[in-house]
Amino acid sequence: MEIFPATDIIGGKVVRLVKGDYNQMTVYADSPAEMAEEFIKSGARNLHIVDLDGAKSGSPENFEKIREVAKIEGLFTEVGGGIRNEERIESYLSLGVNRVILGTAAVKDYPFLERAVKKYGEAIAVGVDAKNGMVAVGGWLETTDISSVEFCKKLRDTGVKTVIYTDISKDGMLSGTNLEVFALLNEIEGLNIVASGGVTFEDEIKALRDMNIYAAIVGKAVYEKKLDLARVIKIADGGSAD
Repeated sequence: MEIFPATDIIGGKVVRLVKGDYNQMTVYADSPAEMAEEFIKSGARNLHIVDLDGAKSGSPENFEKIREVAKIEGLFTEVGGGIRNEERIESYLSLGVNRVILGTAAVKDYPFLERAVKKYGEAIAVGVDAKNGMVAVGGWLETTDISSVEFCKKLRDTGVKTVIYTDISKDGMLSGTNLEVFALLNEIEGLNIVASGGVTFEDEIKALRDMNIYAAIVGKAVYEKKLDLARVIKIADGGSAD
């Protein structure tokens, strides 16, 4: 199983929110690139980046900071937040970003998603953010009446290969993740699930690994030192952290 440390960016800084609430923000670093280098020292091969300003505005607010991260060799990077047209997709891929994540655009403009998947293939992932089982958009500020699990099935049928699924109620709470929903999502054949939202304990890493989940995102638990990234990566790779 792959591990993606999370780098959420507001105002150029590395932050974490509680349940997606922009008013409950903690700043952890001034430089996303320096944070990425620290992750690499712990053995990270991947990085999950979200432009939280962009998620609200629909514009690439932190593009230059992401450019700095994309220059770093040895990381598979995926980027989301405010990517709502083909120009933005092209701009991120041209930086060397490996995968772009469509969120709001995938829900509100499904034909755009279909075109993007047809043109860019596996370089397109979809972020499915769920609040009480329903898809949330616009930086988690708006909840739709679309079932998150059914939406994932539709994405698979459209040709999407990777879904980053976040249970908003768990995100940033340091109380554990929603293992039940990931077990359910893992039954969708042909779809790589990235588990996100509240991953806090080593036992959860083991459980997700044993489910054969494709990847997990770790965020606040690493920043708050509840999880050791090097140990997490070792467990995800099938070893023992003891």
